[in-house]
Amino acid sequence: MKIAILGAGNMGLSFSKSFLKYELIKPENLHLITRNKSKVSKISEEFPKSKISTFEEIEDLDANLVIIAVKPQDFSYVTDNIHFPFRENQMILSIMAGIKIEKIQTLLKHPLVVRAMPNSPTLLGMGITGYTAAEGISFSQLINIERLLNSTGRSVYLEDENLLDGVTALSGSGPAYFYYIIDAMIKAGIEMGIEENLSQLFVKQTMLGAYHLINNSDKSLEELINDVASKGGTTEAALKMFEESSLKEVLKKGILKAEERAKELNG
Repeated sequence: MKIAILGAGNMGLSFSKSFLKYELIKPENLHLITRNKSKVSKISEEFPKSKISTFEEIEDLDANLVIIAVKPQDFSYVTDNIHFPFRENQMILSIMAGIKIEKIQTLLKHPLVVRAMPNSPTLLGMGITGYTAAEGISFSQLINIERLLNSTGRSVYLEDENLLDGVTALSGSGPAYFYYIIDAMIKAGIEMGIEENLSQLFVKQTMLGAYHLINNSDKSLEELINDVASKGGTTEAALKMFEESSLKEVLKKGILKAEERAKELNG
């Protein structure tokens, strides 16, 4: 398989590293295209056997799969710089937030489009990606796409493309929500007199342990909360303040706002 990646940023490069790590493609069959000429040298050092180009240099894409890994706001730059038709059997995989399959098909004049929404833990091979596909894409083609996506973590096929905006808001943007909460907890620790490095250690290890408890317990989240929050205790005092401040509702509203923004990106 030959793969071309339009957009050699963090996500495009993390996908590339995963594909190579699991030997899903050979280095010489990888073509990375960047908008930034100044990055060509650095990318070439990371991928010495792969082809590196700028958008202005591409006159054709010799690839079975073309991955669009630019920000949705930069999609017009991609369409402005592709002056050649896609080949009949080429697949397009978009990992842009918000941009729907129909719009990609129309602007690129090509029907074979798969749309996916990964998240940043793909950098460590621990991401999760929701994906869906246009009509006319075969089961075997989808299996090949899934193999590639699974190299970056886990993937889930969705029949309804509209759900991808929700996936964008939930898991695509999701890591930032956890970072936001963790930052608040660390700062609370500092305010209580705990040194910053120690506060970070306590919070990060607590987060890690809590994740493993969720993942390895048959209990519901409510039961797990009740296991920690004894009557009249410290946890109950904190949870009561969260409830009085409608923290859960605020978080839900923020996630729904992210979904709304994802829908707007389609234009």
